[in-house]
Parts: sequence; structure tokens; C-alpha cells
Amino acid sequence: MNEPAKEPRPGTGPVAYVPRKITGPVLMGVVPGQPLAVAHRAAELAYSLDVKLICAYVDVTTYLAEEPDGRIEARPIDPDGIDDDIEGIAAAIRERLQDALDGTGIDWSFATLSGEPARALGRLAESTDASVIVVGTRERGLGARLEEVLVGSVAVHLTHRQHRPVLVVPLAPHTRHPRQEGHH
Repeated sequence: MNEPAKEPRPGTGPVAYVPRKITGPVLMGVVPGQPLAVAHRAAELAYSLDVKLICAYVDVTTYLAEEPDGRIEARPIDPDGIDDDIEGIAAAIRERLQDALDGTGIDWSFATLSGEPARALGRLAESTDASVIVVGTRERGLGARLEEVLVGSVAVHLTHRQHRPVLVVPLAPHTRHPRQEGHH
């Protein structure tokens, strides 16, 4: 037996795994005030894979409802609730991403989704055939508890609800949004 031990013989054993090129976009979940580190990691991944980057903001104050004519529409959970300027929030996030990503050569887009974040991101990942979903960890500190109640751990929910890989970008506990400085 002078045959090399590691070389498989043709026609024997199971078919070898052949990796396929990743072509689906990178889908990034965005939350207001999120450090740009998450966008930077997602952009680097999209750039490295040579795929599109989809940045999605999930508006947790709305839910999806089917109209009698079959159209799906976003409706406010509490129409008389806090009059948050959701369109303004989404526009501000889009503008911040534009400043960070325009001119980088990355093909990116922005979407505003409704409902529970993990489900909304999962649906978009499915419809766009995303290759990976990128999310940031929650920051500790101001507003973290409220965010936790609203959002839960999106990364954990995503890993239980769909089959795509989820990349969690850790945010350092000391990282603070500039507006939060001085408020302990």
C-alpha cells in the first residue's frame, strides 16, 4: 500500500463538500444611537464578500396588519401613545449611515420594518435571501433596561427563528453615545 493515506479515491465514500460562493446580501439590524462600529463591521463583511448591505431599522411601535383588500400595512400599537416622530428617527438613522457608508463603494440600502425585531429581520432575511444577519449587543447604561424590555435579545431570538448565521458585534460597556455623556 504505497497510496497516500489522506487522498480520497475517486468513487469511494460520500460526495465531498463543495463550498459555494456567498451571494446573498448582509442584513444589518440598526437601533437608534447604535455605535457605528456595528455598521463598520457589517460594511467590511459585505465588502469582503462582494455583496450588498441592507441596513434595517425595526420600528417597535408599529405592527403589521392585513387590510381587507389584502394589503399589508404598518399600524401604531398605541395610536394615542407617545407621539414619537418615527419617520424622523428613521430619517436620522439613514442620514447617519449615509455619512458613514457613502463613498465607501459599498452597495447599501436602508429599510424601515414594523413589528417584533427578530421576526421582522427574519422576514426580510428570507425575502432578500440574506447570507448573514448582523446585530449589535445591547449597551449597558442609560435606556438599556427599556431597550431590553422592548427588544429582548434580538440575536438570541434570531438564532431560534431562522436558519441564517447571526453575527453579533460586541459593543464595549464603556462605549456611550455622545448625548449620554455626563448622565449617569
